[in-house]
Amino acid sequence: MFTAGRRAAAALSAALIAGTMALTGCGGDDSSGGKTLTLWHYEGPDSAMGVAWSEAIKEFEATHPGVKVKFEEKGFEQIQKTAPMVLNSRDAPDILEYNKGNATTGLLSKQGLLTDMSDEVAKRGWDKMLSPSLQTTARYDQRGVMGSGNWYGIPNYAEFVMVYYNKDLFAKHGVKVPTTLDEFTAAMETFVKAGVTPLAVGGKEYPAQQILYQLALSKADRGWVNAFQMYDGKVDFHDEAWTHGATTFADWVKRGYIAKNSAGIDAESMGTSFISGKFPIMVSGSWWYGRVAAEVKNFEWGTFLWPGNTMSAGSSGNLWVIPENSENKDLAYDFIDITMQKKIQNKLGNSGGVPVAADPAAITDPKSKELIENFTTLSGNDGLAFYPDWPAPGYYDVLVSGVQKLINGTASSDQVLDEIAKPYQEHAGTIGE
Repeated sequence: MFTAGRRAAAALSAALIAGTMALTGCGGDDSSGGKTLTLWHYEGPDSAMGVAWSEAIKEFEATHPGVKVKFEEKGFEQIQKTAPMVLNSRDAPDILEYNKGNATTGLLSKQGLLTDMSDEVAKRGWDKMLSPSLQTTARYDQRGVMGSGNWYGIPNYAEFVMVYYNKDLFAKHGVKVPTTLDEFTAAMETFVKAGVTPLAVGGKEYPAQQILYQLALSKADRGWVNAFQMYDGKVDFHDEAWTHGATTFADWVKRGYIAKNSAGIDAESMGTSFISGKFPIMVSGSWWYGRVAAEVKNFEWGTFLWPGNTMSAGSSGNLWVIPENSENKDLAYDFIDITMQKKIQNKLGNSGGVPVAADPAAITDPKSKELIENFTTLSGNDGLAFYPDWPAPGYYDVLVSGVQKLINGTASSDQVLDEIAKPYQEHAGTIGE
């Protein structure tokens, strides 16, 4: 869903994209007479996806003489806020990474801004490579609701939220890896009593809202998730799950498990603070795995699934989508096909990602094996619960604001739940219109 470095103010984002539009066209012929495939994504070069996709670009150019890939790295926030404007213009790229879910890919598919890939999916056999749970986020019906209908994107990796921990700090303070939420709470209490803030948290962007969602999921089941994510039933934001999530999150702030200044911390700063050894615990996604593996130098670290939960935020990875205005759709399909090949999938797996079509025997890195095994456990339990910001357009910002108020203490948990309920219910009322 999200990766490191997804930050940029809306005004700056618009300016950057406007600059790109002014300087270059997207797709079409280049000055040498060959074609150019313009590709956007927001993965860091050292991330598992960044490493694998860099390899895919090399493979694509080697197998497509005369075609040049013009890669443009964008920030997550940049694409999130400006995609509808850019994709509705002549300057749309040929292919880009985009966030999956009703509020993003679903909305753009409903607006006619994305290419329906259904025929190509069947032709190239991508549907055979993706399990039903991974297909959920690739298909959208005429309402823009995920889970059925036409194919508007292809994921080539999976992701999930988990707990990263500093083994050295755990050992120093006599803390064992928790297996229940009560044990997790006790572990954080031990750190606080020793003067150590347990959790690295980014409240300015996505990470904090995922902690609230993880807490809510500890009291939820598949029916609850489907009602919230797919409008398959009534959603009560003051039920046991949501109430537990908000009240417990607020309590964690009061107890010092979450720093009060974290409301102003972005995801990048959260991640680097954990990597530097400042915090013993970070709750975030598998998209951080490759970077943590590459950059942690001074301590031993590991991961575990959120204690006590059978469900966790997670899904297929973000999607390769092709704008309806793409001038090189055939080339875009070829690039997607290369990212699904064993060579690239194995590279992704050994770089700390969660591949969807790798050869298990080819994954040789022990930590990568652990990561993939944890995902297999979660997926095997039907435990992928998607992400809390998906159901409604603009809901990401609603949740960021709500969780920041819990951190700052400027609103009660009931008030925050009312705040996040209103835009959700308003949007849910428009489904089917």
